Amino acid sequence: MTTLRVLITDADNRSALAATRSLGARGHAVVIAAERHPALASVSRYASAVESCPNASTDPQGFVAAIMQIVARQRIDVLLPMTEITTLLLTEHQHLLPEHCRLPFPPMECVARASNKAYVVQAADELGVPTPATRIVNSSKEALALAETLEFPAVIKPARSRVQTPDGWISTAVSYAASREIYVQRVQSLRAEEYPLLIQERIQGPGVGVFACFDQGQPVAWFTHKRIREKPPSGGVSVLRESAPLDPAAVDHATKLLTHLGWHGVAMVEFKRDDRDGSLRLMEINGRFWGSLQLAIDAGVDFPALLVEMAAGRHPAPIAAYDVGVRSRWFWGDVDSLLTVMLRSRAALNLPPNHPGRLRTLWNFLKFGGKKQRDEILRWNDVRPWMLETRRWLGGK
Repeated sequence: MTTLRVLITDADNRSALAATRSLGARGHAVVIAAERHPALASVSRYASAVESCPNASTDPQGFVAAIMQIVARQRIDVLLPMTEITTLLLTEHQHLLPEHCRLPFPPMECVARASNKAYVVQAADELGVPTPATRIVNSSKEALALAETLEFPAVIKPARSRVQTPDGWISTAVSYAASREIYVQRVQSLRAEEYPLLIQERIQGPGVGVFACFDQGQPVAWFTHKRIREKPPSGGVSVLRESAPLDPAAVDHATKLLTHLGWHGVAMVEFKRDDRDGSLRLMEINGRFWGSLQLAIDAGVDFPALLVEMAAGRHPAPIAAYDVGVRSRWFWGDVDSLLTVMLRSRAALNLPPNHPGRLRTLWNFLKFGGKKQRDEILRWNDVRPWMLETRRWLGGK
């Protein structure tokens, strides 16, 4: 195996830590670009060097300039951005990279389309991929005009999770409206930059995410897990998840979407299974690494290693199978989820009717996870990231 020099951004993300451990254990020299040090990935024993860079959200130009300098100084062969903002920025500026450095993602235009939920839902409709009933509005005036005809509860979803403005990047959030009055309040509170909006019916049911690696439009690997607990508990980041068999319908839908985009690299396609009829409904595409990356690696699908292999000019053989039933628990995220349920009301949390109550939630938290469960952050051969996260969590509380 050829040893490469890999630069990983977004050092405080759990996905950055997972990629650092994966590639470092394979013998690659992993350089970490960190806004601050210590960070989860920068304190890992598998990080060979740590470089400082500005915050990509507040100083995007400074971030790009710093990454290009690090690439030249550290003689980087492969550049791996780990979040949506850094992926968008670096694909936009990949023409600045020296010839020897590879960024295994599609062109910026393709990444931008994947991150635009309005574009994705329209493409899904054309491709026959099921979506929630959706109205797309481009202004507060259009959104308010829908108030009298909408059925509730409704979902208010900005088309982009991250929006670049002259003052830097801003984050948007999905919100729920149980009534017309709440809907009007939510819409009126949004900034102009958060439009267009998708106004959707709320789909009740479990989330189904499929993770993929594509090599120039051809699938190389698939993976899926089922979410057992999330933060917030009404739906969000998974804090306990288990590798699961692939859903053929989800793979078929995701293949249509990613092929349509001409995808190259990793992506996550999210669905919800509609409790009404069992069908899958598309939620969004994330054209980047995801927070639960460590579970896929533990189950036998090493997405960072696949990307590095592709960046080196090789075409990895498709991965036919992985270990089902492997669990990954983000401990401190799970604690946060537990405390949220214990301290806040069901109504305030927008919990679905089938969500367990407080005593059952506590019992589920305390249950032994079995031999195939691993902690996402705590690894006894690389304990410093967990110690850092624990110190921060305790300090924050």
